Amino acid sequence: MLSLVNIQPMSHESDPGIAPNTSALYVDNPLNCSPPEVSSRRLYGDLQEAGVSIDSYDFRLNADFDWSQTFRPDCLELCLNVSGNGFIQCHEDTVELTPSTVAIYTCGEHKLCASRTQGERHRFITVCFTSAFLRDHLPKCECTLEPIVRQFKLPCMARAGVGRRCPFTNEEKQLISQLFHPLPVAGARRLWYQSIVLQLMAHFFFAKCNGSELGCPRQKQLAKERVDRVIAILHRDLAAPPALKEIGREIGCSPFHLSRIFSKEMGMTIPQCLRKLRMEYAAKLLTSGKYNVTEAAMEVGYSSLGHFSRAFCQAMGCCPAIYSSGTPVQERPTLTELRSEASVDTGIDVFDNRVCCCLDDTSTTSEPDDRN
Repeated sequence: MLSLVNIQPMSHESDPGIAPNTSALYVDNPLNCSPPEVSSRRLYGDLQEAGVSIDSYDFRLNADFDWSQTFRPDCLELCLNVSGNGFIQCHEDTVELTPSTVAIYTCGEHKLCASRTQGERHRFITVCFTSAFLRDHLPKCECTLEPIVRQFKLPCMARAGVGRRCPFTNEEKQLISQLFHPLPVAGARRLWYQSIVLQLMAHFFFAKCNGSELGCPRQKQLAKERVDRVIAILHRDLAAPPALKEIGREIGCSPFHLSRIFSKEMGMTIPQCLRKLRMEYAAKLLTSGKYNVTEAAMEVGYSSLGHFSRAFCQAMGCCPAIYSSGTPVQERPTLTELRSEASVDTGIDVFDNRVCCCLDDTSTTSEPDDRN
């Protein structure tokens, strides 16, 4: 059964200087109960002409409200929830809306399940975007966008989905509060709203860094590249490696920061990585049958046979003499395997093939002391 929900203008107090835009909305009311009185106002824009619109809602519910009836199937919506609780669900993904939180969602070809809680005042703003608008204003930045925004930008019909909910920051609260008190100069209001829309996109459409520069997509890629360069430098001369300060100078990064990002990416320090590289290379020399234990130790920069034996046993699980005899031992993951496991989360194998080949190179080179 279809029932009529009255769309009434918001109070003049909430949105001074904006002319009311009154309309009506038909919603599906399967329970045949009295529909809630919903107050809504168009603040700015038109989807067909501008590709973006801003609507402000302010109402109190006496019964739960099927909020999804207001969603547009051809839009990506940004909900700036000032007050009131509710939820949006798409298949198994559910976003719980609480006061002072934001959510992004799109219906695609399928209806979302969404509801607003009864007995509460619901005050929120929705900003709707067409895919054409986003393609025009967000070119060549797919890798940094929130997944739901990146998917919606595609020229084909977007799938239904919900993005993650996040609370407003203090800066975002100030930005959103401006929408309830727009610029009083009528002639400049269109330009003012356009600037607000762009600021909202900059705040909410890009992947958050979570307060850490290492969390940003661009910084993650840069960190992986720097780790690969460190490993390549280590391979260059395992017997006489450069100091950490020299590695940092060659890569263009401070030793402290380089050590930090290397440990985060690899799960081990640079000296630990050097030791593992040395032991893996020594193991190859021993199994080749052309080097005895002393010669292998010298090739990877160890002058003390005792130190070499302890390090080898730690890394490979047995002493070098047993390893060279061909006696079966419990295999441990190589650095290549560890690097591959570290890249599983991103789906990118960033362990350079050139570095892998160096593990098979029996020629000598120089590299940093693993005690640096």
